[in-house]
Amino acid sequence: MSKFSQHNFANQKALVRVDFNVPLDKVTFEIKDDTRIKAAIPTIEKILEDGGSVILMSHMGRPKDGPEAKSSLQNIIKHVSDLLGGKKVLFANECVGDEAVQISKDLQPGEILLLENLRFYKEEEDGDEAFAKKLSQLGDVWVNDAFGTAHRAHASTAVIAKFFSVENRFFGYLMEAEVSSAEKVMHKSEKPFTAIIGGAKVSDKILIIENLLERATDIIIGGGMAYTFMKARGGNIGNSLCEDDRLSNAITLLEKAKAKNVSIHLPEDSVIADKFSADANTKVAASDNIPDGWLGLDIGPKAVSVFSEVIKKSKTILWNGPMGVFEMEKFQNGTKSIAFAVAEATTNGAFSLIGGGDSVAAINQFHLAEKVSYVSTGGGALLEYFEGKELPGIKAVTA
Repeated sequence: MSKFSQHNFANQKALVRVDFNVPLDKVTFEIKDDTRIKAAIPTIEKILEDGGSVILMSHMGRPKDGPEAKSSLQNIIKHVSDLLGGKKVLFANECVGDEAVQISKDLQPGEILLLENLRFYKEEEDGDEAFAKKLSQLGDVWVNDAFGTAHRAHASTAVIAKFFSVENRFFGYLMEAEVSSAEKVMHKSEKPFTAIIGGAKVSDKILIIENLLERATDIIIGGGMAYTFMKARGGNIGNSLCEDDRLSNAITLLEKAKAKNVSIHLPEDSVIADKFSADANTKVAASDNIPDGWLGLDIGPKAVSVFSEVIKKSKTILWNGPMGVFEMEKFQNGTKSIAFAVAEATTNGAFSLIGGGDSVAAINQFHLAEKVSYVSTGGGALLEYFEGKELPGIKAVTA
């Protein structure tokens, strides 16, 4: 049983760092995707059921000049209340100051307070210790349930920990699940372990690929970044996306993989187009022999077949990044096929972790979230974890 589950929060004010940074409609400010809010509900409910009270703190957006309507957490009060079965959610128009202090002081067991956007204060992102101390004085215990910001050493995600004793710092249920899933893949993976790495740029994924070379048996590379590898090997890639300044990195990664006996799988063929558009003319070509004026926008049928077979034989799967421009229907088959292959492997006993905004979007688009082992809420945080970096938000609770 987890430390969080074992603790009784009766008569305690729990200061909970959540990640309610959800996308809002630019005009109506209505929530477009409430995944992150839903993910925090079990943590909140556990504290309330114990007889404790909850003080929620989060950021939203990237406000640069203080308070602004589009980034106010006032926009989500009703939805948070609805997800909690209609429980009233009190709101403070600040994070620190007389109003926040007074409402927190008066908070009764079973009550919920939501503080205004932390990033309306520059001290939050600066990791200001005085600001963190003021926040800490609002609660008796601190619960970090914001994996999406665990890679940030901000006041509320890391610095605040020094004002709570070790026994009064907790991961919430979401953080526990995120950390447990990530550790299972990186440190307790069953072989064969396949990492599926996609997306546009090699430069974004060099560190994660290097770290995975120490752990994975197979690495599948798709998306725009595959063409940098193709060109590095001497192929013709037409007008496909390529980072010419990363060709040497691509060769080095291929050489390291060979030395470590890790199989790198590049797409044998591609769906190519005569322009980057949903109404482009398309055909299939070898990924290393794409005509001038054409560009690869998805993996081809041979690549789908090879990649799917590798995935289905795996016992551990990490997926970060799409295989093509799946937002356009003409170029979504590769990503969709990989998603179904991951789901099938999971059904057959593999552990699968999906991380990164586009991969998560794909899994949700194809209605497969329930068919994989875990869908992470933290894009940047998960990426840095798999790069081997220490995440301040995790260290703050465990150190």
